[in-house]
Amino acid sequence: MQTSVVGFPRIGAERELKFASEKYFKGEIGANELKAVAKDLRARHVDIQRVAGIDFIPSNDFSFYDGLLDAACLCGIIPERYTELELSELDTYFAMARGYQGEKGDVKALAMKKWFHTNYHYIVPELEDKTVIGLHGTKPFEEYDEAKERGVETKPVLTGAYTLLELCRYTGTKTREDYLDEIAKVYAEMISRFEERGTKWLQFNEPSVVMDLDHADKTFFVELYKKILAKKGNVKILIQTFFGDVRDIYEDLIEMPFDGIGLDFIEGKQTESLIEKYGFPKEKILFAGLINGKNIWKNDYEKTLQFLKALKDKGTRVVLSTSCSLQHVPYNLTAETGLAEEYKKYFAFAEEKLVELKEIGKLAESDAPEKEPVYRENRSLFAIGRDCADEDVQKRLSEVKEEDYIRLPERKERKKIQKKIGNLPLFPTTTIGSFPQTGDVKKNRSAFKRGEITKEQYKNFNKEKIERAIRWQEEVGLDVLVHGEYERNDMVEYFGESLSGYLFTKKAWVQSYGTRCVKPPIIWGDVSRKSPITVEWSVYAQSLTDKPVKGMLTGPVTIFNWSFPREDISMKESISQIALAIRDEVLDLEKNGIRIIQIDEAALREKLPLRKSDWYREYLDFAIPAFRLVHSGVKPETQIHTHMCYSEFTDIIPAIDNMDADVITFEASRSDLLILDSLKKCNFETEVGPGVYDIHSPRVPSVEEITEALQKMRTKIRDDKLWVNPDCGLKTRGEEETKKSIVNMVKAAAAIRSSHRS
Repeated sequence: MQTSVVGFPRIGAERELKFASEKYFKGEIGANELKAVAKDLRARHVDIQRVAGIDFIPSNDFSFYDGLLDAACLCGIIPERYTELELSELDTYFAMARGYQGEKGDVKALAMKKWFHTNYHYIVPELEDKTVIGLHGTKPFEEYDEAKERGVETKPVLTGAYTLLELCRYTGTKTREDYLDEIAKVYAEMISRFEERGTKWLQFNEPSVVMDLDHADKTFFVELYKKILAKKGNVKILIQTFFGDVRDIYEDLIEMPFDGIGLDFIEGKQTESLIEKYGFPKEKILFAGLINGKNIWKNDYEKTLQFLKALKDKGTRVVLSTSCSLQHVPYNLTAETGLAEEYKKYFAFAEEKLVELKEIGKLAESDAPEKEPVYRENRSLFAIGRDCADEDVQKRLSEVKEEDYIRLPERKERKKIQKKIGNLPLFPTTTIGSFPQTGDVKKNRSAFKRGEITKEQYKNFNKEKIERAIRWQEEVGLDVLVHGEYERNDMVEYFGESLSGYLFTKKAWVQSYGTRCVKPPIIWGDVSRKSPITVEWSVYAQSLTDKPVKGMLTGPVTIFNWSFPREDISMKESISQIALAIRDEVLDLEKNGIRIIQIDEAALREKLPLRKSDWYREYLDFAIPAFRLVHSGVKPETQIHTHMCYSEFTDIIPAIDNMDADVITFEASRSDLLILDSLKKCNFETEVGPGVYDIHSPRVPSVEEITEALQKMRTKIRDDKLWVNPDCGLKTRGEEETKKSIVNMVKAAAAIRSSHRS
């Protein structure tokens, strides 16, 4: 049986792309050196898959920053404010992704959002009315040619035209319908160019069709591809879907002139039943996504072979595939020398999934797969129960009562108490939590982990950094301070290290956005808190100042969503276990005098089902109460904050208000404060701090820019409910730009207060 990979990780096993890109941004290397690193990575990735025996190897799945941004640039979807900078093609691209501030101008970056329900962030293309869509650039063709020169026939991957138009932001009066002919012409031209090269298969990624589709959506999709495929010639076209099932458009897909259809059997709840009900055309090939591209647990060969046999018995022509791109999992297990074999034998990262593809493909053609050694080895793994249960955790969870999810008194009464005790000014200023993780901070942490310095030396260094941070915040005039989080490597991994039931890796990096990579911990078993995690640092910081210092925690939903989760228990049970562990930390912080506690839920939306009909029953009905469980035990005078970022929140505003926090801060600067209308419409009760500037860009916002943003906020949010803060933590930024930005933010808040008094 042939095998296919939807996409492969692109950052490099040692994060080579990250480090090269950051050197380029700093001017330490030139464009040619950066491009050489990229070319080497692409060659390596193709070779890894070729050696593994994969039949359908992708090309053009590489990106310097983001694949959707690549697709937008390829189609000429570049807002005029970026072309006016008159930068090189590469620097224009990076200006769209990161913003630009220099001698040629000052422009913000494009908006950034979560890629469906993953922790990957994509850059949101903007379509202006004046934009003329056309084929610009040669990236997909060059990368196909590169692999061809190495003797490898690849399957070029392109973001589908429908998904591209669906994820664009339309800044004028035009809609997607106005661009149908233009975009269809571009994609038809790309097919033609690949045909000239003798390309055998071309893959169009269309994840947007797993969303809720109405009649207009389906009509548009069918008409779009009717035009694209009108003269497709000899190139075989694979329409690749992932992250769910295609229940709303399956009947249309199987009737359209696609040569292959990629369906997700992992997250596609109705994929199997759709095939059962409507059949699958014998003249087409089903690319069956049966290898999980989003999680790291090994595949159950017996279960997968049963699926494949059922399909073959129906006469379906099948290619075994990953369920989605492997960019959502780490590269390989080779570097994980610190993980015991008793754990590693249960995991499969990207390269191990290639092995699984090939092994299952061979077993599917065997007359007696159960006699094959690889089958027996896999079977024995799933026959042995993992030692991962904790009776105390399960007992405690079973004893949680309905009243444990309710905080009293109600928020309006708490607000009065907190205003009286807190004595904060109008438009209080704060930051989201983390301060720049400079080289000395990382060096101190690494030296401690390697045993090169004592625990006392490690702590003393961090305390010096905390004291400097507190003094600087006081000097600048921030109202609510933070300790800077110098002791933390990652907002999830740091907490996981103090929770039972977690495993950790050394180099299991996954791209979050651009050059930002994360190393998600693995939830191995039942979770509980072993001992206080943050109390010592928060108490020390508070002892240095009379101003309130926020206790900084990561919430249970985010800890779960930014970990590789278990597959043997429900999401609800796992999140609830984590909620009880973080509840213990909240109560300890309060007991030790911390009056403001921020519980970040940056990833609240991440596991939200893509179909609205499933939102509450399958997620929000337990995710929101889990957050309330974390903070319901605190006193009325303790102020609970939460933070969310880079997701589309406008359609779940009522659920967010139902979290019953006292203050919420969220990303808003990149999306031009569009969420404010939704807050006003829903009569949002929680006090709010929409981000006044974008921390994912190196540019420094002016006082005037921030003041203008605050004035806009005041038209939608009452003055007594408005906080002033950046849109996210400052961990990834440099010290100089951070200080300049915060100074400007405080000055803007002061200007607003002054105008309010006058």
